[in-house]
Amino acid sequence: MNNELFDLSGRVALVTGASKGLGKAFAVALASAGADIALHARNIDDLKAVKSLIETRGRRAEIFYTDVLDKACIDDSVASTLETFGQIDILVNNAGVNVRKPVLELSADEWDMVLNTNLRGYFLMARAVVPAMLSRGSGKVINVASIFGAVALPTQLAYASSKGGVMQMTKVMALEWAKQGVQVNAIGPTYFETPLVAQLRNDPERYQFIVDRTPAGRWGQPEELAGLIIFLASRGSDFITGQTIFIDGGWTIW
Repeated sequence: MNNELFDLSGRVALVTGASKGLGKAFAVALASAGADIALHARNIDDLKAVKSLIETRGRRAEIFYTDVLDKACIDDSVASTLETFGQIDILVNNAGVNVRKPVLELSADEWDMVLNTNLRGYFLMARAVVPAMLSRGSGKVINVASIFGAVALPTQLAYASSKGGVMQMTKVMALEWAKQGVQVNAIGPTYFETPLVAQLRNDPERYQFIVDRTPAGRWGQPEELAGLIIFLASRGSDFITGQTIFIDGGWTIW
C-alpha cells in the first residue's frame, strides 16, 4: 500500500460545524493525515479547544466565525480563509441541526431552519469555495449526509428530507465538476457517540433500539470516522465521485 496516496501534507481543509461532534472528529482526522485546518462554526470558544487539539498534532489551525444561514457571512469567512491560507483543497460541509417532532407537530419555521442549515448552507458554502478549486483544476468536496437520506424513522421528517437532498446535491455537483478535477462525495453516518446526541444516549429505550437496529450491535465512535474522511480527501479517491458512502455498522443493509 502506498501511504503517500493518503498523505494530506500541504493541503488545506475547511470544515464547517467544526466546534464539536462529527465536525471536530473530521477536523482532527484530517490534521492527523497532514492537512492544515480552517475551522468554521459559530461557537468560538469550542473552536479554540479544537484548534489547540490540532496544534498538538503539529498542524496549523485557524478559526473563522461562520453562520451557514447567512450568505454574506459565508462569503466573508471563505474570503478570509483564502487570504489566510492561500488555498482551500478540501471542503467538508458538515454544519447541521435536527428537530425531532412528528410531522403534524413540526412548524414551518422549524422545517425552514433544518432545511436552510443542512441543505442551503451546503449549497452556499460550495458556491463560495469551489470556484477557486475549479480554476486550479483540483479539489475535494465532502458533504455530510446521513443514513436518514436513505431510511426513515418517525419524527425525522425535516432532517431526513434535508439529508436526502444532500445526497442528490452531491450527485449533481459531481456531474458538473468531474471534468475539471473536483470530486464530490458524501458520507452517510449513523448514530455516533458524541455530546450532540447525549439526550438519545441517556434514554435507555432509545439507546437500546439503536443498538438492536444496528447489525454491529453498537453505536459508532467518532474516531471510526477518520479512515473514510481521509480517504475521500486524499488522492486515493481521485476516481470516485458522486457517491454516498454509509458508515453505519450495517444499518442500511436492512
